[in-house]
Amino acid sequence: MKGFATIGLLVLSNVFMTLAWYGHLKFKELKWFENAGLITIVLISWGLALFEYCFQVPANKIGYDGNGGPFSLMQLKVIQEVITLVIFVIFSLLFFKNETFKWNHAVGFCFLILAVYFIFKKF
Repeated sequence: MKGFATIGLLVLSNVFMTLAWYGHLKFKELKWFENAGLITIVLISWGLALFEYCFQVPANKIGYDGNGGPFSLMQLKVIQEVITLVIFVIFSLLFFKNETFKWNHAVGFCFLILAVYFIFKKF
């Protein structure tokens, strides 16, 4: 159960992270933010990132095997990176219609899947 909780929290965390890091690139299309300066954008992104941390920190605490969770530190990091890229691809395809998912992106994801395999493989 801790594994599912960890992954769920990491997904939520990465949704906020992606919005904080890349969501502001669409602000110019919103009437409220069309004239927002850099400081305003940074503060909004920082506010969104606060929610990222509210999910990321508990995910790592619950998931880490040193705290009774199911994942090693390396496993947690690789899980987080794969979730980050999946969330980012979904976000970019939904909100940035000029971006496309190309064959080299698919190859990169295959290598990430291999990374997950090797990180979780017991030797």
